[in-house]
Amino acid sequence: MSSADIKSLGSFVWSIAELLRGDFKQSEYGKVVLPFVVLRRLDCILEQTKPAVLEMAATLPEDMDDEARDTLLSGVVGQHIQLYNLSRFTFASLKGQDVKDIQKNLIDYITKFSGNVRDIFLDKFLFTDQLKRLNDAGLLYQVFDRFTQIDLHPDAISNIEMGYLFEDLIRRFSEISNETAGEHYTPREVIRLIVSLLLINDRDALTGSGVIRQVYDPAAGTGGMLSIAEMEMKALNDRIRVELFGQELNPESFAICKSDMLVTGHNPENIAFGNTLTQDAHNGKRFHYMLSNPPYGVDWKKYADPIREEAETLGKEGRFGAGLPRISDGQLLFLQHMISKMRNDEQGSRIGIVMNGSPLFTGGAGSGESEIRRWMLENDWVEAIIALPTDLFYNTGIQTYVWLLTNRKDPARRGKVQLIDASGEQFWKSMRKSLGSKRREIPEEATEEIARIYHDMLNGNSGWEDVSKIFDTTDFGYREIRVERPLKLAFEVTEERLEALCEAKPFQKLDEDAQRRVLEALQTLPAGKRWIDRGDFDKALTAALKASGVKVGAPVKKAILSALSERDEEAQVCTDKNGNPEPDTELRDHELVPLNEDWRTYVQREVLPFVPDAWVDETYTDAQDGGVGRVGYEINFNRYFYKYVPPRPLEEIDAELKALEAEIAGLLQEVVE
Repeated sequence: MSSADIKSLGSFVWSIAELLRGDFKQSEYGKVVLPFVVLRRLDCILEQTKPAVLEMAATLPEDMDDEARDTLLSGVVGQHIQLYNLSRFTFASLKGQDVKDIQKNLIDYITKFSGNVRDIFLDKFLFTDQLKRLNDAGLLYQVFDRFTQIDLHPDAISNIEMGYLFEDLIRRFSEISNETAGEHYTPREVIRLIVSLLLINDRDALTGSGVIRQVYDPAAGTGGMLSIAEMEMKALNDRIRVELFGQELNPESFAICKSDMLVTGHNPENIAFGNTLTQDAHNGKRFHYMLSNPPYGVDWKKYADPIREEAETLGKEGRFGAGLPRISDGQLLFLQHMISKMRNDEQGSRIGIVMNGSPLFTGGAGSGESEIRRWMLENDWVEAIIALPTDLFYNTGIQTYVWLLTNRKDPARRGKVQLIDASGEQFWKSMRKSLGSKRREIPEEATEEIARIYHDMLNGNSGWEDVSKIFDTTDFGYREIRVERPLKLAFEVTEERLEALCEAKPFQKLDEDAQRRVLEALQTLPAGKRWIDRGDFDKALTAALKASGVKVGAPVKKAILSALSERDEEAQVCTDKNGNPEPDTELRDHELVPLNEDWRTYVQREVLPFVPDAWVDETYTDAQDGGVGRVGYEINFNRYFYKYVPPRPLEEIDAELKALEAEIAGLLQEVVE
């Protein structure tokens, strides 16, 4: 079936949703249409073998073990399909029944599926509730009848094409439901790119007989990534055994994914329902390949307590020991979860994950994000990061990036990270018609070229100077050192400063008599005199208070010194009791020193020529290595691939403005006339 046919089929199914207008909210259309699509798909698959299944079921003893019964009846269906239906109805036979009985008969149909399918319709789709609403609205038979007109048998529409159909429908439902940008579905060409990048270095290892590979997606959605990964692996080796695993939080998406596993012969129990971050359904499992497009820009506040508890209790023995990102974005939690599932054997694991730009640079030294990047880079797991074109996804046009990680790097890649800027126009083409925010797509030849650039480790050569660059992992690290400058204060007693003292909290805590006596003591100091040495002023202040018989505590004295002072570059440096200069917190600065450079050399070159009195606070150290300064990591694509674009000539801009003025004047003239 061509892409045009898929779109035509999607439009037909969408037209069925239009029947619901008025009786259902737009956001509820998917809850009716998606389960009907799944039901019709299963009906088309099971219709031919239905008589044989019913005949076999009639011969089985009532007390037979459920697992044995399921095995026998699914075997009658054949083709490794792990489901069956014991209702006497099919879509075709239901059309011949009394219209008034359609709800009852459809419920009989879905409740007589094997248990693994009943769960999909009853617990995840909550389909009986929708059937009742449709029946009460007088719409049930109309909707059912329209679905009988669609042939969804695998001979007519393959599993991959079904994925396209679901993708198209879910995109439409997401648009009218105003889904957030982070709750998106991955276009098939993006999945193919990720899979190509994951497999291109493993082609030899995937050939031959007896090869078994396990693939995992922790945010499986409708299973598109898993399906395409299997398809591409079997294209390399039709004898390979691919086992698919996943977990999904959205009930409808989970139901679609699980039903796809059922009809393609995979173990449906490998697809789990629930929150991957708080309820790891595959705890202890390890996988050869992992790929995912987790939600981005979506907070994890609701799940924060168990995640923090795991991080604190298990540390790096658990999934989140490297660090926790800010509460507003959980992408790096998914990535850490995937890393925890890397295999520790010779084959190791490979990870492909698509995320937005935030995980590259958000968070300074010591932050959760920076510590996670540090953990990945210092363990040398990051192999490559590819910047994708904008406007690829259906409900967000933002820039996205594919991260490739592995714990079995080739020797040539050890200690290295390849950055590929595939956002340029040579890697995408405009779509004839936009689909939501999706205005561009990656053509097949561009996918092949990106994979080749990655495979060949091109490093600013072979005509790709502005596209591919290779760095040492330490190139992304830095030490954030704290640069201090001395505190220089001048003191003077003025009316304004005395008013400021009266506003200070320590001073206000004194009783009225004590406040009066302090102010009188301060007014005995020479009017108009300016002290540029704090030590001298302190002596004068102490003498004045003593002469007035006023005793004040340290907080009040500190408030006096603060209120009567101002910063003055001409003043003497303030020192502590050991004679060391005190730092001025307002002048404090932080410098980012490249990790592969000694901070002393950096300060000599970049700091002291401009502020000779500055010094580095050597007590400001890194929690992990104890070195001066805090270690941070960031990957700034713009810095490495920045292309200067000169401003347009003023003459060109001026000519354009004059042309616009003339056009506006002409339009105004037409209005006047």
